[in-house]
Amino acid sequence: MRGWPGGYDRAAPPRPTACPMTFLAIDIGNTRLKWALYAAPHPGAVLLQQGAVFLEALDELAERHWKGLPEPASMLGCCVAGDAVRHGVEAQLELWDVEPHWVVPAEQAAGITNGYDHPGRLGADRWVALAGARARVLAQVSPGGRPRPAVVVMVGTCVTVDALDGDGRFLGGLILPGFGLMQKALELGTASLKVPTGEVVDFPTNTSDALMSGGTNAIVGALERQAQRLRRRTGEEPLLLMTGGAAVKLASATEPPFETVDTLIFEGLLLLQSHRLAL
Repeated sequence: MRGWPGGYDRAAPPRPTACPMTFLAIDIGNTRLKWALYAAPHPGAVLLQQGAVFLEALDELAERHWKGLPEPASMLGCCVAGDAVRHGVEAQLELWDVEPHWVVPAEQAAGITNGYDHPGRLGADRWVALAGARARVLAQVSPGGRPRPAVVVMVGTCVTVDALDGDGRFLGGLILPGFGLMQKALELGTASLKVPTGEVVDFPTNTSDALMSGGTNAIVGALERQAQRLRRRTGEEPLLLMTGGAAVKLASATEPPFETVDTLIFEGLLLLQSHRLAL
């Protein structure tokens, strides 16, 4: 897949459709595909419908989930599940006369500068989440004010903690194991630690709670430390955003708490698509 300026794969311009402004956003993770149909391809657009399926059920998208939807005029997606899954989704998109476009991280896009040593090696989901954070930051700027920095956290199989300064520069980020990977590592390395899932408490008095509390505090410590570093780097209070399956539980454990945003990837796709169409 070839990238082109702006951070997207090259494809033919969208063909005319019955609904000239509708936009389909697709987020393909390692276990599920989430989709959202918007009335227009720009931040703040009205959400018309949304849904999610496990990757094992991708073949049901066209017949069960998308069949009654208005035909989208354009589509942009984010995929971290590999080429085979992406091709499977493209086959389902043949229900409509819409050209598939997939985000490819670039050096710059939508007012964001990619500070990775090799920009194309940044995960597409991280790049899109940063765009979603930037959209939120810009929406909160008061007249005469300036954009805030942001810490963007995604909680999935892995946890990523990314820093964005007020000028839209991605400064870098952390990758660490999520809850499941931590538990598996401990189970594999220690025979006596195969226990049921526990709760997060301040002073655990059983092994289940000790494991869950230990993993949570390890992740939370990384989040809070990166937020402190970004405050020192920019001299400003950053916007703290979190998304992903376990975000609700993790966000409440941080001080100060991160705002949980389930739609952060979709918001990033909206921002990126609006800039793509403006090129």
